[in-house]
Amino acid sequence: MTSKVLVSGAQPSGELHLGNYLGALRNWTEMQANYDSLFFIVDQHAITIRQNPAELRRRTLTCAAQYIACGLDPQKCSIFIQSHVIGHAELAWVLGCMTPLGQLQRMTQFKDKQQKSENVDAGLLFYPVLMAADILLYNTELVPVGEDQKQHLELARDLAIRFNSTYSETFNVPEPYILKSGGRIMSLQTPTAKMSKSDSNALGTLYLFEEPESLQKKFRSAVTDSETEIRSAVNKPGISNLLAILSAATGKSIEALEKDYAGSSYSVFKNSVAEAVIEMLRPLRKRYTELMDDKTYLQTILQQGAENAQKRAYKMLSKVYRKTGFLERM
Repeated sequence: MTSKVLVSGAQPSGELHLGNYLGALRNWTEMQANYDSLFFIVDQHAITIRQNPAELRRRTLTCAAQYIACGLDPQKCSIFIQSHVIGHAELAWVLGCMTPLGQLQRMTQFKDKQQKSENVDAGLLFYPVLMAADILLYNTELVPVGEDQKQHLELARDLAIRFNSTYSETFNVPEPYILKSGGRIMSLQTPTAKMSKSDSNALGTLYLFEEPESLQKKFRSAVTDSETEIRSAVNKPGISNLLAILSAATGKSIEALEKDYAGSSYSVFKNSVAEAVIEMLRPLRKRYTELMDDKTYLQTILQQGAENAQKRAYKMLSKVYRKTGFLERM
């Protein structure tokens, strides 16, 4: 493990799908062995949308179980809940006081959501500042980002540079961690769109812990094309997506799989993809069930992770407050 600090997190928005696992979580399991890693559940971000309190608590705990089931090791990284650490919201306020309103209003996600809804809360506007605080609070050097988060990381970098130039060197300027290719998994029903929980067709999304029979059904109904050749091509998004999934599940290259399934029917190919994914997810499902049966263990892991994160957060917050001009607490 290097001394470089790497931070990432996800909202407790329900069960994780195959795209989440292959695009992020499986990468995280490799990162924890190579970096000083902190992975957290961003429940404060979640309340920019109205939540059922009991359901939010339930999803937060299940999210922690899913993290561990997918390979995060509490002995190698810190796993914690955002709201359990004092400092995220506090640093966000300081950074917010240095953020031009126009910069936030130009954020792509804010503009998109503002256009879709008449009722936009200030929390949605301030969301990227809280994300910047999540990153800078731990003096982070590396942040895994997808395409939809690059603009938010740029804001974190801008704020780090702005604070450093105003008050003297304080924050690392975080760099993006480029995830390994092959993580962009598309919907089985609309293979030109990314796999998502919000897919209007339930058959398009593969959840990590759903029953094997359900997964098989979804693969059998996956959209393909009117041809018969199993190859990756721009005009064959359905087959290309299935090849990408099979490649991720087996470790074989797309080219090797095209040779393996030359002359095979689409139905045989779909069954092979289903079997490979079910086998890949089998140990994850088993571990998840064990964790959900031992909530005391889960809570202990989250407490230990929060304690480690809190020590770091207090250290950074103290430095920021002193430089900002706040009188030291007695």
